[in-house]
Amino acid sequence: MPTSEGRKTAFVTGASRGIGAASAIALGQHGFDVAISARTIHEGEGREEDGGTLGIGTPLAGSLETTAAAIQAAGQRALLVPMDLVDREAVDAAARQVLDTWGVLDVLVNNGIYRGPGHNQPFLDTPMELIERTVEGDLFSQIVLLKRIVPAMIDSGGGIVINVTSMVAHMEPPGPIGKSGWGFAYAVAKGGFDRIAGLLNVEYHDRGIVAYNVEPGFVAYGERLEEMLRRYSNIPVSAPEEVGAAVAWLATSPDATRYVNRLIHGPQLCAKLGLL
Repeated sequence: MPTSEGRKTAFVTGASRGIGAASAIALGQHGFDVAISARTIHEGEGREEDGGTLGIGTPLAGSLETTAAAIQAAGQRALLVPMDLVDREAVDAAARQVLDTWGVLDVLVNNGIYRGPGHNQPFLDTPMELIERTVEGDLFSQIVLLKRIVPAMIDSGGGIVINVTSMVAHMEPPGPIGKSGWGFAYAVAKGGFDRIAGLLNVEYHDRGIVAYNVEPGFVAYGERLEEMLRRYSNIPVSAPEEVGAAVAWLATSPDATRYVNRLIHGPQLCAKLGLL
């Protein structure tokens, strides 16, 4: 695959399904060539790994190949980058692959998270090694990507970083696990991740870096929809495409910079601007 040659380029993590897939497809529809990463390459390989009502091992729809096909259907190029967020060397290699292939990167969407044992457990029930694994996948892997990609963005004149954060980073759970609550390790990791965009803006805005936090609210799709509706029956549940549309707008609109250093609720922004 040739270098970007003046084409707009983006890299979206966790793009085999859900918010990542919707964001990657929306960027493709807005004229970006999109690199996409996840562990699920082929349709039919995805499996539930952190339990819930689905049960560990339940098949999950979605794959990099399926997302790539939608990007290509929009007339853009897709680069498949298999990546496991808890493998730090693989994460760095993925960033290098994208930069080596395209030469420049205009937009990075940090969406992928670790899903597996420890992701959705109370504090005392979560062994230290699983806390470390969750924080590796939900915080340190994103830092590894940024360490590799932000300097390349600066060298090429700037770039946009969109971090898909979570309400768990800045609010207390309404109840324990199973009663509208969330996992200890996930909340701790997202709390750290939530601080990255503001720091990047302070340190590198004058070198062309613009960073946003997008909070997706409660998003459900496919096999997880029923579980989310059961767990959070009193909270609105949004579709991934609402967040994807907000991500694409932030990546393309000259008006987007007014949202710098503001917490952006993706579905609300989508509705406000009539993006869908």
